[in-house]
Amino acid sequence: MVVAIRLALHGCRHRPFYHIVVSNKRSKRNGLPIEQVGSFDPLPNKRNEKLVALNIERIKYWLGVGAQPTKPVIGLLAMAGIIPIHPRIEYEASRKLRAKESNANAKSSEQETTIE
Repeated sequence: MVVAIRLALHGCRHRPFYHIVVSNKRSKRNGLPIEQVGSFDPLPNKRNEKLVALNIERIKYWLGVGAQPTKPVIGLLAMAGIIPIHPRIEYEASRKLRAKESNANAKSSEQETTIE
């Protein structure tokens, strides 16, 4: 049986909430999991924090047994320090930062042109 560590979508419309679950790779996204090992709230709270709760012991056990984490879960586990950071994560973070900076520069140049 191929086992995956992945996100199971819960919550309601415009308010997602994910459980980090261990389940059979062939089962549905929200199908019956083998075990829930954490949760992830992607929407920032009042302090602009995205909350992640992990059961590190169980995640290490499932990784040791051979469970394969999905790409979003790899990112969460890498940020938590459970697995090494994948180069793809660093690349995507730098690309998003460059896009954010270019948008900020474009907005500031628009404001300067409207003032003049």
